[in-house]
Amino acid sequence: MASWSSPAAAPCRFLSPLATAASSRALLSFPTPTTRRRLLLSSTATTIAAAMAASSPSPPCKVLDSHLHVWASPQQAKEGYPYFPGQEATLRGDADFLLECMDEAGVDGALIVQPINHMFDHSLVTSVLKKYPSKFIGCCLANPADDGSGIKQLEHLIVQEKYRAVRFNPNLWPPGQKMTNEVGRSLFAKAGELGAPVGIMTMKGIGLYIQEIEELCRDYPETTVILDHMAFCKPPT
Repeated sequence: MASWSSPAAAPCRFLSPLATAASSRALLSFPTPTTRRRLLLSSTATTIAAAMAASSPSPPCKVLDSHLHVWASPQQAKEGYPYFPGQEATLRGDADFLLECMDEAGVDGALIVQPINHMFDHSLVTSVLKKYPSKFIGCCLANPADDGSGIKQLEHLIVQEKYRAVRFNPNLWPPGQKMTNEVGRSLFAKAGELGAPVGIMTMKGIGLYIQEIEELCRDYPETTVILDHMAFCKPPT
């Protein structure tokens, strides 16, 4: 399988009628019949070429899971990938089991998000990413510790270990602290500097965090934001 970093790894093709519609509207703004004919011919040729490209044989699109976790098996936990205290796994979630499930379901690759089972110890996920570079990419977990140690860890994980994104879990901030505190701002800015999207877990409802999210986005517009777990919301009564 080709690496995800290869341009050939995304062979999907789409033919959108919007391009044709836009070209048709543009015809009206040209005053001369000659210019209109030239644009019409150009637009028609482009549409035909796009249609031919769309109908030509091409490799099938990859099927990707955009968000999942892996954690150590009990044996792996004993051998060097311990669980975070109180977060011991009760279900199987090791990489071998994941690969079996992916093969059965016809899934080609996935984004692995650092699981709470290992908290800020990324060694297990890092080992999986290195073992299966054509199958997985990683999203690390931001460490909002007061001492700021998570900022250096974030840079290491993205630059050295090649993680592609970082998760902000608001519930991991110290009690009484918000994502907009000094450490949170530094983490958010560093992610933008390194080109890593920030996935914010709004699991308890986006309304609890929307002001913090808006403030971070306003002050650091170069950082891309993804809102995940938005389906975990309280339905209206």
